[in-house]
Amino acid sequence: MVNRYRGEVALMVEGRALPMRLTLGALAELEDAFSVENLPALGERFAAGRLSARDIARILAAGLRGAGGMLAVDEVAALPFDGGLNGAIAAAITLLDATFAPAGTAQQSRPPEPPAS
Repeated sequence: MVNRYRGEVALMVEGRALPMRLTLGALAELEDAFSVENLPALGERFAAGRLSARDIARILAAGLRGAGGMLAVDEVAALPFDGGLNGAIAAAITLLDATFAPAGTAQQSRPPEPPAS
């Protein structure tokens, strides 16, 4: 089950919602994988919009591990994503948006604000 209040988003695989979240550890893993030195550089790399299939698999794998999953990049690449490649790309974009979008701009991937009391 996906908990949006924890910053989780879903990766849909055969009708199942697998939770993903980019924790600090997952982000450090991605910094290593993409050979960047810091979070702003990582965000800029993703914002460039030129991601390979391997990049998408790395992002999804890091997100799954950040939410407690144990799949390697190659295992993630072999998953039967709902929506095929488009479903995998959409899930990666939603995950990145939930992590890097300025507060209040990632409406679909962030939980609604609680009403003021």
